[in-house]
Amino acid sequence: MKLCIRHFTQYSYGHDVFLEPHYLRFRPRSVSYLKLIDFTLDVLPMPEGSSSQADPENNRVEFCWFSGMHSTMEVRAESVVELTPFNPFEFLLYPAQFTRFPYRYPTDMMPVLQNALAHLRLEKDLLLFQEKLAKESDYQTIPFLQALTQAIHNRTTLELREKGTPYTPEKTFRNQSGSCRDLAWMQLQLLRMSGFATRFMSGYLYLETEDPEFELHAWLEVYLPGAGWIGLDPSHGIFTDHHYMPVAASVQHENTMPVTGTVRGDAKALLKTELDIRELP
Repeated sequence: MKLCIRHFTQYSYGHDVFLEPHYLRFRPRSVSYLKLIDFTLDVLPMPEGSSSQADPENNRVEFCWFSGMHSTMEVRAESVVELTPFNPFEFLLYPAQFTRFPYRYPTDMMPVLQNALAHLRLEKDLLLFQEKLAKESDYQTIPFLQALTQAIHNRTTLELREKGTPYTPEKTFRNQSGSCRDLAWMQLQLLRMSGFATRFMSGYLYLETEDPEFELHAWLEVYLPGAGWIGLDPSHGIFTDHHYMPVAASVQHENTMPVTGTVRGDAKALLKTELDIRELP
């Protein structure tokens, strides 16, 4: 399956401002089932300079700096990708001890994984929710991951919220609703409490529906020895497959935002985004 992804972002300011350097994250990540055929990025106003680089978590980032005063900033990204179907359960947990949890990763992995294990202090209701599922799955890794992902999906209503940081896990759990990033952030914290190294994912999801409406999507990945990073999407209650196209992965959600930067001035900003994904012949 070959897809064309067009992503448009516009910031409009109340009056002219000076644009500080910005980080742009729109290029799809290189993963086993995704081949990036073409990628273009157009920025207005035209940057004074730019560089393409890898950030500390190996995401591809375009770094741009500007001159002059401006009332808008626009980013148009177009990607052409080729996706190969795969079975998200085609892996082997190894050594066998990792078929059960809580996890204790090998010592040589800890320098890399320790930041993906740092978690917030969670309230009792959330911990009881997770503990019930852990006991019902007999602390078996895959049954628990399936049960938790499906339980979050079943008890919450998915809502559209384009702006803002994720809600706290307690707020999402209490409201029984949230955006995709709210649900992903809550599950990430619950998994880290059980010793799973987990990271936040941002990218695109292509669903073959009659009247599709696309938006930037968020999910999470958990590190399973023998399997690698495995994707979970609580918004849909499933393990992720080739319909998920990651752009950025990070232990912190703020490091996956498409646009990161500030302006010099006190003007209010209005955000407009458009996303279109189409299958190519």
